[in-house]
Amino acid sequence: MAKQKSIVNEREFIVPLRRQIMKVQRHKRTPKAIKALKQFIAKHMKVPNRDLNKIKLDGFLNEELWYRGIKNPPTKIKVNAKRDGENIKVTLVNLPEKNKFKLLREEKKKKALESSKKKEKKEKKEDKKTDNKEEHEHGKVEEQTVEEKKEELEKKESSVEQKQAQAKEQAKVQKHVKGGKEHKSSPQRKSLLR
Repeated sequence: MAKQKSIVNEREFIVPLRRQIMKVQRHKRTPKAIKALKQFIAKHMKVPNRDLNKIKLDGFLNEELWYRGIKNPPTKIKVNAKRDGENIKVTLVNLPEKNKFKLLREEKKKKALESSKKKEKKEKKEDKKTDNKEEHEHGKVEEQTVEEKKEELEKKESSVEQKQAQAKEQAKVQKHVKGGKEHKSSPQRKSLLR
């Protein structure tokens, strides 16, 4: 019986890029480094047909490769390759400090958004529960108070709108009154003064 080969799900590699990037012109070195990295990962992670489209590079890894420009990529790089279904995700092992800070900031934002969404959901549920309880306890009396509250809100909104409309009308009237705004007189030409 033949032994079945086990497929490794996650591995760390130090990928040598110097030999590959020295084969091409200076202005094509970083794209060649990316291609060489993908080829190396395809070979060592045993991707079927060595399909480079199934290898996905992390954004921080891409930034690290392009950091020094198109002419001067790193000669070797330490990466972590992880199998994700058919695809393989390649990430940097040691993130630079600036990228660690970016990553932490993004995670913090995500957590804040999630917590705020959870709070809103809880508040909505509590509001519904309190509304239902009040209706059961007080019946029609509570319904009247809710209607009264709505009427008060509508009155406040309408009074604000009326005040704004009055202010606009007063501004129009003031604009057309002779003493309302001081108009600048145009300077007289010297030739007309003689």
